Amino acid sequence: MTLASHEQVQGRDRPSDARPAPRFRRARTAPPWWFALPALVLFAFVVLLPSARGVYYAFTDWDGLDPEFSFVGLDNFSALLRDADARQAVWHTLLIAVSITVIQNAVGLVLALGVSTAIKSRTVLRVFLFAPAVITPIVTAYLWRNLLGPDGAANSLLGAMGLGSWQQDWLGDPGLALWAVVGVIVWQYAGYSMVIFLAGLQSVPKEVHEAASIDGAGPMRRFWSVTRPLLAPALTINLMLSIIGGLKLFDQVYALTGGGPGHATDTISTLIYKDAFTLGEFGYSIALAVVLTVIVAVASTGQYLVLSRNERAAS
Repeated sequence: MTLASHEQVQGRDRPSDARPAPRFRRARTAPPWWFALPALVLFAFVVLLPSARGVYYAFTDWDGLDPEFSFVGLDNFSALLRDADARQAVWHTLLIAVSITVIQNAVGLVLALGVSTAIKSRTVLRVFLFAPAVITPIVTAYLWRNLLGPDGAANSLLGAMGLGSWQQDWLGDPGLALWAVVGVIVWQYAGYSMVIFLAGLQSVPKEVHEAASIDGAGPMRRFWSVTRPLLAPALTINLMLSIIGGLKLFDQVYALTGGGPGHATDTISTLIYKDAFTLGEFGYSIALAVVLTVIVAVASTGQYLVLSRNERAAS
C-alpha cells in the first residue's frame, strides 16, 4: 500500500502531457524583410535598371533615335576633358551651388532669428517670407525674367529713383547673368531655409538662454555659444538640401537665360539638355550626366561626413 502511494506520487510529479520547450523562437520585433520586396522590385524596375542602361549608353555614340550604335569606350569621357564648354559648365555648376549654399543659408538664418522674436507680426512675416518657396520654379523664373529685362521693373525702379547709371541688362550681361540667377534662387528658397532654422530655434530651451543672460552673456555671445551649437542638425539639413539642389539646378537657369548669353550661365544640367535634344549627342550627354551624378554623390557624401562629425562634437 505504501508502494502504491509512492507510485501515485511519482505519477503526479511527471505530467503525461508535458512537451519539450522549443529550441528557437522567431524574433517578433522586426517585420519580415519580404514586406519590402514589392517596393524594391518597383524601384529596381523604374530606377536601377534604366540608370544602369543609361550608364551603358554613356560608352556609345547613340544619337537617341537610330537603333544602330557603336560602343566607343571612354571616348565620350575623354571628349569631356577636351571640351571647353563642358569644363566651363562644371565650373558654373560648382560656383552656383556654393554661392547658393552660403548666401541662402545666411539669409535664411537671419530671417529665422528675426521672426523668432516676440513681434506681433511674426506669423504674417513667416507666411510672407515662405510664400516664394511654394511657387513653381518655372513660374518664378519667368516672373524674374520680365522683372530683370532691359525694360523690366527693376530698371524702371532704378530710373525713377534717379539711379539711371545702375540700370543694367541683368540677364544679358555675361558678367551679371550668373549672379542674377543666384539671386533669383536665393529669393525663392531663403524662406525654405528659414523654416528649417525656425524649427531648430524653437527646440532650444529658453532656460539655457536665461542662464546665459544671468551669467552676463550678450546677444551675440548667446547666439555663438548657445544657439549655434544647438542649431547643428538644422544646419546640416539646410546645407545638404542647398548643395544638392544647386548642383542639379536646371529649371530656373534654362527659363531665365537658356544658358546664355553665349555659355555664360551654362550648367551641367543645361548642357546635358542641349547636347541631347538640340545636337542629338545622347551618348555624350549621358556621359555628362554620369559626371554630374558622381559630383553630387561625392559632394553630398563628403559634406554629410563633415557635418555629422561637427554635429556630434557640438552635442
